[in-house]
Amino acid sequence: MPHTSPATPQAYCLSDFDFDLPPALIAQHPAAERSAARLLDGSGSTPVHRIVRDLPQLLRRGDLLVFNDTKVLHARLFGEKPSGGKVELLVERVLSGNQVAAHMRVSKKPEPGTTLIMHGAAGATDGFSATLLGRWPDASGPLFRLVLSNDQGDDPYTLMQRHGHVPLPPYITHSDSAVDAERYQTVFARNPGAVAAPTAALHFDQALLDQLNAMGVQRAQLTLHVGAGTFQPVKTENLAEHQMHSEWYDIPPATQQAIADCKARGARVVAVGTTTVRTLESWAQSGQTQGDTRIFITPGFAFQHVDLLLTNFHLPKSSLMMLVSAFAGYEHIRALYREAIANQYHFFSYGDAMLLARQP
Repeated sequence: MPHTSPATPQAYCLSDFDFDLPPALIAQHPAAERSAARLLDGSGSTPVHRIVRDLPQLLRRGDLLVFNDTKVLHARLFGEKPSGGKVELLVERVLSGNQVAAHMRVSKKPEPGTTLIMHGAAGATDGFSATLLGRWPDASGPLFRLVLSNDQGDDPYTLMQRHGHVPLPPYITHSDSAVDAERYQTVFARNPGAVAAPTAALHFDQALLDQLNAMGVQRAQLTLHVGAGTFQPVKTENLAEHQMHSEWYDIPPATQQAIADCKARGARVVAVGTTTVRTLESWAQSGQTQGDTRIFITPGFAFQHVDLLLTNFHLPKSSLMMLVSAFAGYEHIRALYREAIANQYHFFSYGDAMLLARQP
């Protein structure tokens, strides 16, 4: 069963997590080099302006960096109905039997049994089809269940990699390119299944990873397949009424042991990204190392695993704004965001980062 946070968010309401962001600060492209992005060090009481490749100065020998190794699918697919009407699919999850669960954008929803003709990649002579089976996960679910197929019998992962587009976030206004195919993916991505990148981890290049390894900073990996719901704002003023989206995660035994060893030696667990926080704290709350989570972290939440958090800057009124406020303190986060805006930091997926310490 999906795990839900036991914390009841009563002290804050939705409008407490709103802020004005100049549109010019929404990053449309990544930094020229991954580790050259700016880093607002908010781990102390006074913010310090740095860049990501300064991170070795902020960590200690024996600290444990925990990364999300999910791999972003080329999950955006284009095609048409038999009538010629245009269709866009965004695959949220790959199911068994060459089936997928997907969002569908179309003028009029087709009936179950309809076979959509999906476009092949530019220059390709072959396309594929998507046959609509119904809703997912049940008859009233928000997603659609489809079977993807072609004459060669390729599975959905192969079809998406060949014919799909990088599912850039809705606030990025350009079409995906070869640059996005490389940079909207971490250098250590290995488990395909996400429709959005774990963006804090995008800042790590091999040189930075090698430097951290050489100084004795440990590294572990887990998987959370980030869903499109990560971009959706919370819409209920009363936070207790919000229905959190579901995401699948897995924490391998080696990572479980690495965290236990880190705590035993008195070092710090450093989560790279909010997806890593959600995964580790879901495990702490439920005892499950694999499954679906709907954990909703708001101020008052009792963190059990994570000591430091490296994260990008998040959307107003988003669940992630609530998570970082719970982690580092509401007023501290408000002050850091004011500092970032005043100093022209870049926001969201291709934007800059900040380092946070868990509030006492």
